[in-house]
Amino acid sequence: MPVFGRKKSQPQEPEPQDVPIREDMIRLGQFLKLAGLVEHGGEAKEVIAAGDVLVNGESETRRGRQLHVGDVVRLRGQAARVADEATFTDDLPW
Repeated sequence: MPVFGRKKSQPQEPEPQDVPIREDMIRLGQFLKLAGLVEHGGEAKEVIAAGDVLVNGESETRRGRQLHVGDVVRLRGQAARVADEATFTDDLPW
């Protein structure tokens, strides 16, 4: 017998962590390393080629994909958003 009034909870997507960049754009492989989503370029190449990386909700297999401010990258339950370094505040005292 179904239970009415209860919704099956969906797994929550993590809130993206803002990662500031200095230029107008950054390539996907570089961003994965900068954001700490992978340890090194070889790992970035592997996860991108396997189709494990999502950019703005869509699978991306091009390591050289250009990312711009506002783009969101997801990998293995983690998320990072490209942020403009000029407007980024990290709330650190220095």
